[in-house]
Amino acid sequence: MKIAKLLSTALLMGTALAIAGCAAQMPEARVTRFHLGQPIAPGAVAVEPRDPSLSKDLEFQSYARIVQGELARVGFGIAPDLAKSELVAVTEVQRSWRPSGQARGSSISIGLGGGGGGGWHGGTSVGLGGAVSFPIGKPRERMDALTMLSVQLKRRSEGTVIWEGRAETAARDGTPAAAPEAAVARLAAALFKDFPGRSGETITVK
Repeated sequence: MKIAKLLSTALLMGTALAIAGCAAQMPEARVTRFHLGQPIAPGAVAVEPRDPSLSKDLEFQSYARIVQGELARVGFGIAPDLAKSELVAVTEVQRSWRPSGQARGSSISIGLGGGGGGGWHGGTSVGLGGAVSFPIGKPRERMDALTMLSVQLKRRSEGTVIWEGRAETAARDGTPAAAPEAAVARLAAALFKDFPGRSGETITVK
């Protein structure tokens, strides 16, 4: 009985350590938000892409559902379509890659819709589905996948931006944390944490 109990305790400790280790390895998210310093009354909001041509894009729609979920969590209603909402959440996701351990200045980036934002961190922008090539005979370097999510809340009637935020993270390419939807979900949760947040402050969310 004592041996069985010791084994059971050891297994429980091992599981707890494994969970703690996974949590410790989760990438951080850097978040910056801006607003007018006035209360933002929650209302019905529709999520639209910064690039209108992506409104029916399946990949963008998956990101829009994530953003909608976080907006609902902080008290906003979800409008059935754009025409019926006074508030619009203009959303953009950008993905880029850089050699692991390299500074942020030189990344190879892919923006939704061919990098409508002009690329992220000065990277070269290519369209979705574009290939990134490496010299023949040179082993491929370990890469980090960088993901950036930006959201602007605007009043449709005035076109006024009442809140905006950006969140970014990096994870080793090929790991679960680097998967696009997983990264966007983590960024959306960080972006709307303690909404609306302190204007102009950059925070790190683990």
